[in-house]
Amino acid sequence: MADANEKKGKKSGRKVRVQFRSNRSRPSRTKDWTRQHRAGDDIEVSASESVVAKGHLSRKRTVIESDEPQEGLIPGTVVALRGQFAEVDDGKRLWPCTVRRILRTRSIGERFPVTVGDRVRFRVVADGPGVQAEGVVVVVEPRQSELRRLAGRRVQVIAANVDQVLIVSSADLPPPKPHLIDRYIVSALAGGMTPVICMNKIDLDADGRARDVTHRYGLLGYPVLPCSALTGEGVDELRRLLHARSTVLAGQSGVGKSSLLNVIQPGLRLRVGGISDETLKGRHTTTTAELIRLEIDAYVVDTPGIRSFDVSMIPRGELEQYFAEFVPLVPDCKFPDCTHIPEIGCAVKRAVEDERIHPERYESYVRMFEDRTEGGFA
Repeated sequence: MADANEKKGKKSGRKVRVQFRSNRSRPSRTKDWTRQHRAGDDIEVSASESVVAKGHLSRKRTVIESDEPQEGLIPGTVVALRGQFAEVDDGKRLWPCTVRRILRTRSIGERFPVTVGDRVRFRVVADGPGVQAEGVVVVVEPRQSELRRLAGRRVQVIAANVDQVLIVSSADLPPPKPHLIDRYIVSALAGGMTPVICMNKIDLDADGRARDVTHRYGLLGYPVLPCSALTGEGVDELRRLLHARSTVLAGQSGVGKSSLLNVIQPGLRLRVGGISDETLKGRHTTTTAELIRLEIDAYVVDTPGIRSFDVSMIPRGELEQYFAEFVPLVPDCKFPDCTHIPEIGCAVKRAVEDERIHPERYESYVRMFEDRTEGGFA
């Protein structure tokens, strides 16, 4: 059978149905009536016309997964992404690897099929004296956890297979953004990780607002840590939180993620940036996520600063479960499908009025819920 396929020029392997990219499917509407009318042309109207593509066949394509042998594949971990190349650590050296086309085809919902922290298996395609070493990623192992956001119409996985997300904010320059912290918390919980709130530059907290923010999350049961890369406050506790764990550092530009890592391990010498005098926002210095092994028996993923974090890929019906203070009140709502926004008899809204739920937390929920409504993610 294999010989017959080879003679006919057919590929052998398992056929798999995958989703089309939105700009690759055939348009369902074939007539441009408005343009023809304006041009004065006679319009021929067909008996029927669909404005929505019909059936799964119009939205899927068939690809063939090769049956090539899996022997000889080398296991490794993606430690960084450089353009279209993934740097893979096999425990002995780093390999720049491209990604097998079938993986890109099957992962059209994501911006890139692999991310930092992925456990992969790759094949060496070039190596030797005078030859640029190169591999190709053939297999991506199932992820145990992932930090995700929506970037445009596709999901960006920032890091995978980590234990916790260290959400770094700052007491000032730039000021704390509780709504951004809430979005990171939701993504961390939805991705199977523990959120930890780190308030850096606590030495700049002249009015105590930053400590009030950390206190708010402490009452909800989240680990919180006021610290300062400048004075050293909280750094020892941060080392204990990172020890024997894998952690992704997340937060907006300028909050001091790289500065904290430089204090924890001075030899890293990561680039750090300042604050724009005009916007009072951080300047981007970390340009790509990178997995770093620390001497304290810990792995960290240092990520570029992100000023907005869209989590609207999470179904709106699941959003309430990622707000810890909402969960015990949901059974007391008048309606079983209560969204906690327009309904009367809502226990969550009543708790906001009674100041049992912080109004900024409730506002974060409403914003995220409306993101889903506007973005069409139900």
